[in-house]
Amino acid sequence: MARYVKLAGKAAILLGAALWLPFAAPAGAASPQGSVLEAAERLAPGDYIWAPEIAPRGPLLMIVSLATQRGTLYRNGVPIAITTVSTGKAGHETPTGVFTILQRDIDHRSNLYDDAPMPYMQRLTWGGVALHGGRLPGYPASHGCIRLPQAFARLLYGVTRLGMTVIVTEAAAVPRAAPGDPLLQTGPALAEGAVLWEPDRAPSGPVSIIVSAADQRLLVLRDGIMIGSAPARIEGPVTGTSAFVRQSGGSGAAAWLEVAIPGAIAAKVPAPFAGRVDIAADLRALLAPLMTAGTSVIVTPDSLRTASPSPLEILGGDESGAPTR
Repeated sequence: MARYVKLAGKAAILLGAALWLPFAAPAGAASPQGSVLEAAERLAPGDYIWAPEIAPRGPLLMIVSLATQRGTLYRNGVPIAITTVSTGKAGHETPTGVFTILQRDIDHRSNLYDDAPMPYMQRLTWGGVALHGGRLPGYPASHGCIRLPQAFARLLYGVTRLGMTVIVTEAAAVPRAAPGDPLLQTGPALAEGAVLWEPDRAPSGPVSIIVSAADQRLLVLRDGIMIGSAPARIEGPVTGTSAFVRQSGGSGAAAWLEVAIPGAIAAKVPAPFAGRVDIAADLRALLAPLMTAGTSVIVTPDSLRTASPSPLEILGGDESGAPTR
């Protein structure tokens, strides 16, 4: 049956089966993903599709593609909204990486660029990158922020929460279902490196686990605060950064949603991570209760050490009151 979905700035348009059904299809199917991309390509600057009833419950994930100037909102692995965006222009490029929403403000104003309005601001880094409503000319035009249609920014603000994962990528890739549970397996004893485990530093909040191939180590963050660190051994090549988001779902559903992200060392279109991460058995026992729907695991070739010449910028940092753009 056909449905109606409102597009910003236009009357409601009829979305027939060819456009509507892919949104409700499993995220792992190849043809529905292609149809979703086709739907996104048809949007004019300032347009969006908003259909949250397709997946009314579950963890949220937003992916912003610099290549296509599109943002896609997923709930429980199903795309429920697609929007046009305007990202950073030359000299003020929007950084790629995996971020969480650190701060929210309905009526925010830039303290760097002439008190410019930034309605429905959702901060991604303390260095000044945020999602917010703004002008969309059809090409990258911001000072680093991700501009959204005003109405979409308001709708997004109404469903998101602090700690939601936002992935910014140079590629036009869409997520794929990663079958089984390839991550964080118990491996051979890891002799080097102490295990840090301080869960009381952040008793609640979204959990992200970052695994560095360069450091052979993982960090555990909850609510953006590091609560753990331990040695890890990556089995398999890591040619680019991949983000895995734990899904909830019925019997037979894929355990993870995977997105490959070009990194500082990676090619523009990296091969998705097909290996696994070996950790000590006692650490796996500590992490098991945290591996719930919405938990993200990021595997990267880059170093997480701040002294590294090309450390991975991820999940924000310490609050510094830096200006927003």
